[in-house]
Amino acid sequence: MISDTVDRVPENTPQQINERIRRATEQRLACCAAGGPEAIAKRLQELDAEWDIERALETMAAGVSLLGLGLGVASSRKWLLLPGLVAGFLLQHAVEGWCPPLPAMRWLGFRTVDEIDQERYALKALRGDFREVQPVEARPPAGTREAFQAAAR
Repeated sequence: MISDTVDRVPENTPQQINERIRRATEQRLACCAAGGPEAIAKRLQELDAEWDIERALETMAAGVSLLGLGLGVASSRKWLLLPGLVAGFLLQHAVEGWCPPLPAMRWLGFRTVDEIDQERYALKALRGDFREVQPVEARPPAGTREAFQAAAR
C-alpha cells in the first residue's frame, strides 16, 4: 500500500520511538523559550543544518551501492548483488515508508522533514514571527501573500 508522504515514516516507526522524538522536540522548545531570542535564533540555524531521515537514507544507500560496485569490480562479482539489494530497499522506502535501516535511524533520532518543520514553526511562533498575520476571515484573499511571507521567515 502506498502511504501518504508526510505520515509514512512515523507510521512505520514504533510508537515509543515517535514519542521519544516528540518529547525531545518539546524539551528543546522549552529550553529555547527560556533562553530567549538568541537561543531561538541559534536553534533555527541548527535546524537549517539538520539532516532529515530521507537525506540520511539516500546518502547511506548511495554509499553502500558505490561500495558494492567497487567491491564487485575489484574483488568478486557477487558484490554486485549489494547495489541491487540497496536499490530494492530504497524503492520499498519510497513506496511504503519502511526499509530495514529505518528503525535504527529513527532510534538514533533522525526526523522527517515535517517533524523538523514543526519545531521550526513553533520556534518562529515563540519568537513572534506570525503576529502580523490576521485570520483569513478578517481580510481579503490578497492577505495570502503576507501569510506566505510570514511563514517563510
